[in-house]
Amino acid sequence: MEVKHTILTEIENYITDYFDKKIPEKYFYHDLQHTLNVVNAVEEIGRGYDLEPRELELLQVAAWFHDTGYDQGAKGHERRSADYAIAYLKDKGFSADELSTIEGVILVTKLPQKPETLLQEIICDADLSHLGKKSYWDRCGRVRHEMAATQSRIMSELEWVDFELGFMENHSYFTEVSKDLYNKRKKKHIRQLLKQKLRLNPRASEVMPVDPEWQEEKQKKKQKYRVLENGLELKDLNLGRGVETMYRTTYRTHINLSSIADNKANIMLSINAIIVSITFSTLVPSFDDNPRLIVPTVMLLIVTLTSIVYATLSTRPKITEGKFTREDIEQKRSNLLFFGNFYNMKLGDFHWGMMEMIKDSDFLYSSMTRDLYYLGVVLAKKYRYLSICYGVFMYGLILTTIAFAVSFILIPK
Repeated sequence: MEVKHTILTEIENYITDYFDKKIPEKYFYHDLQHTLNVVNAVEEIGRGYDLEPRELELLQVAAWFHDTGYDQGAKGHERRSADYAIAYLKDKGFSADELSTIEGVILVTKLPQKPETLLQEIICDADLSHLGKKSYWDRCGRVRHEMAATQSRIMSELEWVDFELGFMENHSYFTEVSKDLYNKRKKKHIRQLLKQKLRLNPRASEVMPVDPEWQEEKQKKKQKYRVLENGLELKDLNLGRGVETMYRTTYRTHINLSSIADNKANIMLSINAIIVSITFSTLVPSFDDNPRLIVPTVMLLIVTLTSIVYATLSTRPKITEGKFTREDIEQKRSNLLFFGNFYNMKLGDFHWGMMEMIKDSDFLYSSMTRDLYYLGVVLAKKYRYLSICYGVFMYGLILTTIAFAVSFILIPK
């Protein structure tokens, strides 16, 4: 019996709801997004082989179900996933041979992978296609979080880099189409991991194998910068410790200045609050007996209340929307370094955005520069309000003192 094309839409809706309700959130990597990536990858690889529509459909069905067994944990999930698929599909018009094919395609995703047919090779490559995609850094970060959450396996940065390098270097794609699609970027990721390992452990260079492509790239980057029509790009600069120290020092300076401003505002609030309290308890009740106190006392209250208002404005926090969209992040219009910009974002979107920023030095340094700029804007506003506050307080007290003196000298008791 022919499988209706609409079955894929039905399965997509079923699996989406299944992950939402049955897969624990601690599986940061083996989530719905991973399944979607595998479904898209089997289609991408399958079209490279010009598969029959039915074969491609069976691959996609298997890809949708291949991680549903994570509802009961990682151990044995391939067998559970295959069983769930068969149970769901047996009344959906699939033949026994087709069900057997789907079962085999799901089971072969178990590591170490040992595919025997082209369809099995395709899903094995699709399951690890992220190794050669732009999404690699996000997905490998999720693997690390998942291992920590489900296996209590906490690794240092160097241990994690060694773990990733070991996996990447021992892995190879089975199909020629996958090699053409993913190997170039996968090699780039391996080189980036090697660089990261050298930063963490400089002595590692003594035992690391020589990579001709990496050596060539390293020679090219010895050039400090190149002039472009639009100026210099951060990614073209040889950024080192000096730049990192500059940013660290500037951040520390901004934070210290903000703390000083807040302390000054607190001093003004405390002093003026005491003056207001004394004025209301001592001078105001004396107005009936001593009317000449009225004008200078009112002047004093105006000065202190104005000072309190400006001191409060200098410390008042500004409420922001707290959310950036994925489009903003992709267009590098976001600054995820300040909590006020991401507190309303979902953890998955924030994590993805941070990984995008970390792996792109241009995006990272631009974000830090943007963050420093807005810190400076906030500091300027704080000090402007404080300047007004201190000016009102200083000149106001002088005028008030003069007013008290004039009142006592010129106005008879």
